[in-house]
Amino acid sequence: MEPALIGTRLASAAIGPLLKKLLVSEGPGAGLTGSSQKIRLSSLVSFRGEKRTLTEKDVRKLAATLVERSPSGDGERPFPADETEAVVETLTRTLLALGDLDMDDVQAVRLGHLDLARRLRAAAPAPDGLSTDSVLYLESMTEWACLHVLDFFTQRSTFVARSLVEQTRGQRELIAKMDEVIRRTPRTDSRDADFERRYLAHLAKKHGRLTIYGVDLRDAPEKWPLDVAYLSLEATGGLVSPSRLRREYREYVESAGTAGFTDVTILRGDPSGGRADQILTRHDKVLLRGTAGSGKTTLIQWLAVSAAREDLADGMGYLRDRVPFVLPLRALTRHGERLPAPDRFLSAVGCPLSAPDGWADRVLAAGRGLVLVDGIDEIPEAERDRARRWLRDLLDSYDGNRWLVTSRPTAVRDDWLAPDGFAELTLAPMSSAEVATFVRRWHRAAGPDAAPYEQPLLDALRTTADVAQLATNPLMCGLICALHHGRRGFLPRGRKALYDAALAMLLSRRDRERDMGTPYGIDLGETPQIQLIQRIAYWLTLNGRTTMDRAHAQDVVREAVPAITEAAGYDPALVFTHLLHRSGLLREPTADTVDFVHRTFQDYLAAKALVDRWDIGVLVRHAADDQWEDVIRMAVGHARPRECEEIFDELLKAADAAPDRRTQLRVLVVAATALHHATEVAPEIRERILARTAEAIPPRGPDEARELAGVGRAVLDLLPGPEGLNVEAAENVVITATHITDDATLPYLARFTDHPSLGVRSQLMWGWARFATAPYAEEIIARLDPSDLDFTLVSDDQAAQIARLGLRPERFELRMSPSLTLDGTAMLRMALGEARIARMPGTLAPSLSHLPSGNRLRSLTLTSPPAGGLAFLRRLTGLQVLAIIEAVMSEEDWHAVAAPDRLSQLQLPAESLQSLPESLRLPQTENLLVDCSGRTAPLDAIARSFPALRLLTLHSDREGEVHDLTPLASLAGLRYVNGFGVRLAGTEALAPTVDVRS
Repeated sequence: MEPALIGTRLASAAIGPLLKKLLVSEGPGAGLTGSSQKIRLSSLVSFRGEKRTLTEKDVRKLAATLVERSPSGDGERPFPADETEAVVETLTRTLLALGDLDMDDVQAVRLGHLDLARRLRAAAPAPDGLSTDSVLYLESMTEWACLHVLDFFTQRSTFVARSLVEQTRGQRELIAKMDEVIRRTPRTDSRDADFERRYLAHLAKKHGRLTIYGVDLRDAPEKWPLDVAYLSLEATGGLVSPSRLRREYREYVESAGTAGFTDVTILRGDPSGGRADQILTRHDKVLLRGTAGSGKTTLIQWLAVSAAREDLADGMGYLRDRVPFVLPLRALTRHGERLPAPDRFLSAVGCPLSAPDGWADRVLAAGRGLVLVDGIDEIPEAERDRARRWLRDLLDSYDGNRWLVTSRPTAVRDDWLAPDGFAELTLAPMSSAEVATFVRRWHRAAGPDAAPYEQPLLDALRTTADVAQLATNPLMCGLICALHHGRRGFLPRGRKALYDAALAMLLSRRDRERDMGTPYGIDLGETPQIQLIQRIAYWLTLNGRTTMDRAHAQDVVREAVPAITEAAGYDPALVFTHLLHRSGLLREPTADTVDFVHRTFQDYLAAKALVDRWDIGVLVRHAADDQWEDVIRMAVGHARPRECEEIFDELLKAADAAPDRRTQLRVLVVAATALHHATEVAPEIRERILARTAEAIPPRGPDEARELAGVGRAVLDLLPGPEGLNVEAAENVVITATHITDDATLPYLARFTDHPSLGVRSQLMWGWARFATAPYAEEIIARLDPSDLDFTLVSDDQAAQIARLGLRPERFELRMSPSLTLDGTAMLRMALGEARIARMPGTLAPSLSHLPSGNRLRSLTLTSPPAGGLAFLRRLTGLQVLAIIEAVMSEEDWHAVAAPDRLSQLQLPAESLQSLPESLRLPQTENLLVDCSGRTAPLDAIARSFPALRLLTLHSDREGEVHDLTPLASLAGLRYVNGFGVRLAGTEALAPTVDVRS
């Protein structure tokens, strides 16, 4: 029988009298006299308390009666007959859980019967071993029971009175909060609001469509709607690991002479990364690095369009009421002019709207801005410090906004913006699952003719290493899809061949296959078009630009046309117009400027021009310039064998002449990575380059380690084993190897699995996501020494491998990822059943309610806001350490936090203390850490509710916050007050116990 029919079968006349037995008779009034405590549900049920009329045995009989009356008229049961007893037992435990919910009847009605049913199921032990039909039956039965229970509540004479009281209290609190919001919010006239509506609509249209390069077929759209085309990628964390942060804090509190937090991350937020479009939920300032084509600009479009919408997508609520400013640096500095002040933001990017005077200043002063600065790497290196000073001036002038700056990986050094509070993250290469998603979306957008080629391409990506190694970002995936379709299932091998084929498709086949004819009267083949367009690419690259004036671009073409035999008879102006509008390579970002549709095409054609002109001196002079790395590699691909030999010889000479090790390493890595692009290179040249690269091994620090990884598989033969390496060198060679995603890497990494350094073993764990899940699990994860090691999971596949291999780690770190859901209690038990320590995003936290009551979990860190409240904490009876990085907590959440009677260490954001009930006490908590970033901690509430406090740590990522410690004088057991980034004042009464490290 369908679960939906249960409620029909159990009509109110039948189910009502049965369920009414669960509730006791009511009392008079609204419950305001006598005790000041709220009337909890536990006092309203009939199987506990002073008015107990039912025993648990009676509740079981009631459940059995409900189950017995469920079958339909023909006797059909909604679940297998042999599971009847188990169903009755589970329903009994679910109904009994009604007395365990920490809420009153008014709050229960406010929840609604569906949410109340979910709370009941979470509070009760999970069904174990039941069939799907039985589980569905129990879910439906619980929902119908909750509907009738709430109906009973609303019929009580006390309910109306209590509802009015609660409503009055709520209105009073709401009015107070609204008054505070009004007080803090600058008043604006109607012109600002009217303009913002127009401006957001403009942004939604301008950035709401996306070109997917390679979708260039007869029936395919030229652009996709962004919400269809956008693929949410992962951003990986910065250089500082959670284990290092824990170690630093542990060393600090040990130096203070007391025990501190043992297993939580406390400093500078959570560096673990997550979905790229949600990184600004945890960090208000981010420097995001990514390779060419990795999706940096597309991410900025997505954030701008999301902020402009009223119906925000899941997880994007943090953008509500944010006003985006999209600032591509290449457009702001194309003439070398000063970077704009806020009042010129819109005009500088060519926005046709005119804002009211002072509008941008008012938006940023109110902390409502979303400032998206795209492309630090796209301005000359000499101008980047000027851009940083401009950014710092803005940061010093405006608080509370969110800032995202993008760059290629090597354009600026690590920690370039760290002193200004920026977290540094990197867009990860597309995973195999993300590549598959992209391929499917591409073929849907390309139309029905493309459908037969989808599965063969997916198969090729799984089985052909050359293809899979190229498909690492959206740009390359789009080209691969288009070429696979255009060549009827055949793909070129290697990066140069891929670009050559892409140019052929764009320049000669595109209009011919669309029957476009010659709309400008220009009929040029592929080669002359390339010769003309590469002149523009050459000028841009030589001058460190990505954009040029339209008039200048026309002059470049005009000068070149007479020398191109096939073009010489045409009007140069028409030739330029044809190239601009029909080549598919150029575009007009504004009416008077020209650039390439993607920087990669500029690099490729500039490299060809340099080789054609044999400007080898220009190449070598820029060998250490990050803007030229791809140009040099592609030049090697264009060059003939003798030319390749000369390029490599000159690069080695440049490395010898380098002024410092960093520059020398960069030149050597460029030379080594260029080997893969050469069509032919003498063995002795290859050996010379690799031998010189080996001199930089082991790398000194994570930066060098990641640069060396760019050399690819060849560097594996140069890396030393663990024998004889100190800890730092071992960590760095493992970083290099885990960034080389080749099967040959696994035997090398396996040699480090029992290394005594936690840093080495942690890097092996973090590298798992870059490799095929099962082989890496068998060869690396299963052999890791688990001592003090966080088993880091980013996907359900990884959790399944942990279970398959029979591993029972004591420490888990679950990272924010669309691929990690722990969907189902079986997956959860496999992953967390015996863990003692866990770190996880709040979205996964409610799954903990499915852990067995005797679970071993002792330490829990929630790295993002918990979903659905903290009621699950009541099941974690042995919890000793709890860290909540972000949360807006309710009174009910606080009662759940207080439930574990061994909770001795607690970490919270300061704003969560605002809802701390005055009557609540946590006498078991001795160590408290409060993240005060942006606000002052309510020390009077801390002194009241934490009477046994021995260590208090106040942390802020903003220097200069002042906290008056006088309210803590009443805490006789307080031994230390620590300040990280916080100034402590009023300490006279606490002088013997205060240790200031701000």
